[in-house]
Amino acid sequence: MTERTLPWYEPPESAGLRIWNGFATARVMVALAVLLLQGLVYLMGQDLHKSFIALCGTYMVATLFVRITLRPGLHAPLLGQRWLSTIGVDLIAFSAMQNLQPGGMNYTPLLGLPVLMAAVLGSRRTSLGTAAAVTLLLLAEPCLAWLQGHGPVPAQFAQAGLTGTGYFLVASLVHPVAARLAREEQLARLGQQAAVVQAQVNELVIASLSDGVLVVDDQDNVRAANPAARLLLDQVVKVQLPFSLAGTPGWYPLLEMARRTFAQGDGEDALAGDIALQHEGGGPRRLHVKTRLTTPWYTRAERLCVMFLEDQRETEARLRTEKLAAMGRMSAAVAHEIRNPLAAIVQANQLLDEDLTDAGQKRLAAMVRQNAQRLARIAEEVLDVSRAQQQFHFDATTLALDEQAGTICIDWHVSAGRGCGLQFVPGAPHLMVEFDPDHLRRVLVNLLDNALRYISSHEDALQVRTWSTGKQALMEIWSDGPPLEPTVAERLFEPFFSSESRSSGLGLFICRELCERHGAAIGYRRIARPTGRGPMQGNAFTLAFRQPSGPMPVMPFDTIAP
Repeated sequence: MTERTLPWYEPPESAGLRIWNGFATARVMVALAVLLLQGLVYLMGQDLHKSFIALCGTYMVATLFVRITLRPGLHAPLLGQRWLSTIGVDLIAFSAMQNLQPGGMNYTPLLGLPVLMAAVLGSRRTSLGTAAAVTLLLLAEPCLAWLQGHGPVPAQFAQAGLTGTGYFLVASLVHPVAARLAREEQLARLGQQAAVVQAQVNELVIASLSDGVLVVDDQDNVRAANPAARLLLDQVVKVQLPFSLAGTPGWYPLLEMARRTFAQGDGEDALAGDIALQHEGGGPRRLHVKTRLTTPWYTRAERLCVMFLEDQRETEARLRTEKLAAMGRMSAAVAHEIRNPLAAIVQANQLLDEDLTDAGQKRLAAMVRQNAQRLARIAEEVLDVSRAQQQFHFDATTLALDEQAGTICIDWHVSAGRGCGLQFVPGAPHLMVEFDPDHLRRVLVNLLDNALRYISSHEDALQVRTWSTGKQALMEIWSDGPPLEPTVAERLFEPFFSSESRSSGLGLFICRELCERHGAAIGYRRIARPTGRGPMQGNAFTLAFRQPSGPMPVMPFDTIAP
């Protein structure tokens, strides 16, 4: 699977930042309202005081600067060092407006804005300290009046004390509520972040599963499908989600299981069973399906059916591979142990044959020799498999494909294929590949020996050709033999599998092992090739080589035809 990195969760703007922006905007509106009020007073015929207008203009500039430039970070305190540039400026400005105002207007109610701002955005100490500062500013005016000799003003002291007490109550009540809301928002943000990351992890896990996963609603629509499920449904081109299972006849078994799951209702495993999907132009695909219903988290929530699809062919292939690996280890040990007794039998048979004169006894000795040679050959093939599995690196040689393949074909035709029709068609001149010459000879000779058993007597019944797709060097061994049975074609490269009783079933497996060790690929297909009798269908084994310092080849059978 290709490695992917989860993108870090980027949360939306928090409620604290929105409140901060609200207070910053409110300060700008207050400053603008005070300036407009002075303009209205001027229109009513009163004189403007330059010092008061300068104070209002300065406050307007300060509030605009804070609103435009200052913006707390996501995890930074909303006030902190910004107290002086916001609440501190408000306290100074509103107190100065109260003292410098030209008429009889009262600006002390504006002091409620910094108290409320500190209670909502600041800490408990900040909110109570701001309330205390506002109370002292309210008490400062009657104190100055008393010091200037205007006499005791008990009503003003009482009014200042009552207003300050109200601000303390506001700070004491508003701050716990704001702090609680901030904690709840932080918990919700962490939960949302964890949910997003978990959803991304789940998506990656489901997408990388080898088993298919489908999510189907009660209207027969597929809401989600991972790549493995799309492959099992034979969706070469991805269909836009959601799509209906009822739209393709080959999916009706899945549709039936989904409907039965919804009808059955709750259950740990609503349904489990084997089905077969019939795809157009291909054979049935056998699946093992498990279904489960989602649990709604509230009464009106929609229930969904989750279907887990497992390809039975892959399961059976894994089981066969495990069994064959164990069998291969055991067979290698047995083959190694029987070679010495077998050599003794062959030698004793040769000595006995020298003293025999009866024709019947000679035939019996020949039968012993032939079967002993067959056992020796099988034992050597079993050991070759073991050696191929243990050798991960070969000293590959860079060789000319056409020259090497042509030499092997000539040598084989002289020694083993005498009398058969063999055509060699070189199509990759000067093309170099990485492969050990002895191993290439063994692969090619093995394929030619297999083809020789089934070809006709025509001169072009067996063809070996090479060609290049530009980046890929390929070689094909084609014969006009009868088609393979589907069960044989599926297990063609498995060890110890053969359609003939006298074959060990290791030849093609060894060919595949040698190709894979050299970074090459081998595959089988049924294809037509031109002959003197016209286009003829035949069996073709194709090798895709790795070029020097090139990547691992693939087997794109729809594009390799020359």
